[in-house]
Amino acid sequence: MKYFTIACIVVAACMIIGTSAQGSYTTKYDNVNIDDILKSDRLLNNYFKCLMGTGSCTPDAQELKKYIPDALQTECAKCNDKQKNAIHKVINFLIDNKPEQWKQLQAKYDPNNVYITKYRKHL
Repeated sequence: MKYFTIACIVVAACMIIGTSAQGSYTTKYDNVNIDDILKSDRLLNNYFKCLMGTGSCTPDAQELKKYIPDALQTECAKCNDKQKNAIHKVINFLIDNKPEQWKQLQAKYDPNNVYITKYRKHL
């Protein structure tokens, strides 16, 4: 989980959806353009609202929401390198550009600061 922490959440949604028979997350969404999502407040906010439980979820966002706890607990052991890089990019974007959303996601998915403390050095 070297690059994964709480906020893999929002935009990396497309990266860690579903699991395959091999025990890894599907690569079905690996070619989603993360930069396009990060540039679009509308798309980013839709993922954010889904993950916070305040908006509707697309199928891929719903899958992400389902697997966030597993990814956090297992240090993203089921993620491939492309997914880890995308997650790292998303987290850094959120911390630098959307600090309020980052705080809310962190409060929801890591209320005791277990994961942020554990993975801080990777951010």
